[in-house]
Amino acid sequence: MSGGVDSSVVAAQLKEEGYDVIGVTLQLYDHGAALAKKGACCAGQDIHDARRVAEAMGFPHYVLDYENVFQEAVIDEFADAYLAGATPVPCIRCNERVKFKDLLETAKDLEADCMATGHYIQRMMGDAGPELHCATDANRDQSYFLFSTTPEQLDYLRFPLGHLPSKDETRKLAAKYGLVVADKPDSQDICFVPNGNYASVIEKLRPGAADPGEIVDMEGNVLGQHRGVIHYTIGQRRGLGIGGLGDPLYVVKLDPDARRVIVGPKEALSTRIIPVREINWLGDEPFTARTEWPVRVKVRSTRPPREAVIRPISATEAEVELLDPEEGVSPGQACVFYAPEGSRILGGGWIWRGRG
Repeated sequence: MSGGVDSSVVAAQLKEEGYDVIGVTLQLYDHGAALAKKGACCAGQDIHDARRVAEAMGFPHYVLDYENVFQEAVIDEFADAYLAGATPVPCIRCNERVKFKDLLETAKDLEADCMATGHYIQRMMGDAGPELHCATDANRDQSYFLFSTTPEQLDYLRFPLGHLPSKDETRKLAAKYGLVVADKPDSQDICFVPNGNYASVIEKLRPGAADPGEIVDMEGNVLGQHRGVIHYTIGQRRGLGIGGLGDPLYVVKLDPDARRVIVGPKEALSTRIIPVREINWLGDEPFTARTEWPVRVKVRSTRPPREAVIRPISATEAEVELLDPEEGVSPGQACVFYAPEGSRILGGGWIWRGRG
């Protein structure tokens, strides 16, 4: 229970249906009581809100201190990935390493029959066991952030909101149950990044991370100075401070070792071949059973899936070829696999080096 409307509705709904519910909230970080920040989860006011929901619905509620686990498993990697010129997705690592690993084990220690969450995704039974499917509401679908859920975890997890047609339906249920969080706004930013300012968080975690350096073109010609590699992302156009040079220039590569930001024309961002590793495969056949898998893939959470072919290299590594090139593919992002048709998620992996 994050303290938001989604997980609160799940808990209230299960309680109403007669289940023996235990609410668990993780305290993940504490930036001075999380800066009393609204719109984030797992700290301060949100813990209070989760507790109030549990009290109102009449089930026990526990707050578990996972700050050290979260620091080691999520925040440190987030900072190091940025310093290495990647664009990390810490929400995926949090689900994978904290919520669906440590918390899931805690749920089993409590002898719970299952663990239910407020994620917008669906678990359906197939011929070979439980399958992961996209949420009915495409605007709320969280499959990009949950691709690393393993078959063993899927056996134990439940997602009661995945079939709802819209977030409005969730809020109607919250109002029906009389929950104090019925009108609470959705969280927007990464929870431990106040106001979306990644660079300031990384500078605190890794002093010296914002050392200035050169902005160069693809031939190595110096075009200007930058204020730290961590302030830039692949595909960025605005804020480079090198205007008046003709055609628009975009960040096409980051070289943190040389403290260089490499820029080029838009076509230099075009990517067709994507190396992927740490693959979690959710298909019925073994991943290496075929030399090629026709799929659809997402390389950004906000972009629709596009047709591709996966060529396995090993059980956890592959080359993904996009049928149509994609712009702005960045190391550190996830590449999530979907069935060629329908709503099934076949897994995914992590993009780990430059573009092909």
